[in-house]
Amino acid sequence: MPVDPLQYTPKITLEFKIGEKDFYMAGESASRTKRTLQQLGLNQEVIKRVAIIIYEAAMNVTIHATKGVLKILIDPNEIDVITEDEGPGIPDIDLAMQEGYSTAPYEVREMGFGAGMGLPNIKQNSDELHIETKVGVGTTVKAKVYLKEGGFTSA
Repeated sequence: MPVDPLQYTPKITLEFKIGEKDFYMAGESASRTKRTLQQLGLNQEVIKRVAIIIYEAAMNVTIHATKGVLKILIDPNEIDVITEDEGPGIPDIDLAMQEGYSTAPYEVREMGFGAGMGLPNIKQNSDELHIETKVGVGTTVKAKVYLKEGGFTSA
């Protein structure tokens, strides 16, 4: 069955490859996505929430993993932020979700990162959050923000 072009709105996908200790790309991924969301006309509250999720997720990859991919899927109803990394995994998700708990190395903490707010901030700014992890393999974090009525500044 053919798709009616008037009823079809394509998904916009942004993707960023993030390496170990790649602090530049962690910040840049949030900045680029923020600009894209502004160009799409989303309201500032949605943009702020998504930027926080992206920054925290990208920083987790940068600090803890050897490499990873950050994907942002944007459609008229929701924004999905997905990080998939290769790294140590999370041995205790409940503990990792506690504010202030951190396994960041000392040198990262000296730089002002790794305060143990990453996953709690992602949870606070997400409408849905799913974490899949395997110790010694890696972690996938999927955060969703719904674009409720008023998500766009213009109709």
